[in-house]
Amino acid sequence: MLTPLSTVALVALLALACWCDVRGRRIPNALTLTGAAAGLLLRVPLGGSAVLDGLAGLGVALLIGLAPFALGVLGGGDTKLLGAVGAFVGLGRLPGTLLLVALAGGVLALFEAVRQRALGRTLANTFGFVKDWWMFARAGVAVHWRAPGTVSVPYGIAIAVGTLIWWFAGGASP
Repeated sequence: MLTPLSTVALVALLALACWCDVRGRRIPNALTLTGAAAGLLLRVPLGGSAVLDGLAGLGVALLIGLAPFALGVLGGGDTKLLGAVGAFVGLGRLPGTLLLVALAGGVLALFEAVRQRALGRTLANTFGFVKDWWMFARAGVAVHWRAPGTVSVPYGIAIAVGTLIWWFAGGASP
């Protein structure tokens, strides 16, 4: 769905989300819901199947975002922003988008850990979380990422960078 209007709308959504996330470490519901609606409405001229593809992208992106949200890795605004992105890219192009978002998030987290001189602590926290999840989650114990000294990153930046790279590299066009 790479049209000039959808491109402008997506860039505006992601720019505002980044600004809100960096400034206040939250992405407002009004922004993510408006973004999801815009992504779906811009699909209407393309027909019913395009709208259904956008709805499926939105739903699957939200479902995928729920696991990291439940673990405390992603915030609610980040999860809803992923849903809005799913409405723009659709189900078929969502996996590539999510892969690039995850890669951008990893790079951003490493950069932030190095910047805060907390790389060793961050790697130890990550190892501890994975170990706890492996041991306790199988037994039904909820595991959350809330270790002391955890490095926090504005993940809206990773969502924007990964999405826009995929969008402009042709992953978002039919």
